[in-house]
Amino acid sequence: MEMLPVYIVLGVIALVIIWIIAIYNGLVAKRQTVNEAFSGIDVQLKLRRELIPNLVETVKGYAAHEKTTLDAVIAARNAAANAQGPAAIGAAEGVLTGALGKMFALAEAYPDLKASQNFVQLQTELSSIEDKVAASRRFYNSAVGDYNTAIQQFPAAMIAGGAGFTAREFFDVGETERAQLNVAPTVKF
Repeated sequence: MEMLPVYIVLGVIALVIIWIIAIYNGLVAKRQTVNEAFSGIDVQLKLRRELIPNLVETVKGYAAHEKTTLDAVIAARNAAANAQGPAAIGAAEGVLTGALGKMFALAEAYPDLKASQNFVQLQTELSSIEDKVAASRRFYNSAVGDYNTAIQQFPAAMIAGGAGFTAREFFDVGETERAQLNVAPTVKF
């Protein structure tokens, strides 16, 4: 009977330690989900950037004198490849999307280019990659939202700061792409 208070104190201490470990492991799991989600975006963006030189070369074959537009696409691609962090990558990819939009608008003036099987195939692949990037971005931003919420909620906030868990940035599409998302697509018959 004399040892009962000691056992109660030890039991409470053990429960607190288990509780802290559970919170820490939950935060680690959410952080890993964010890292994995960003990796998914990164893979899709690399595929997109690898496709662009082929697309530019195809356009050059039909519209070589449109050098300014093609150089802008290559410069935007290189800037996107060198960007670091979700915010910078999102902004650079937004600029690249704008440059690609100008290149596709340029293609409208060249019926032979629009009819080129290679151009159509590359355009289809790029569209598919864009869809995958959008899905990856949604998954990443959802994971970041869950993670940021978890590190800010009590009681995890008491552990998160001291354990090195810091808020993550969302992957923003950038002003250019956001403007394009708000415009209804044009249908021509």
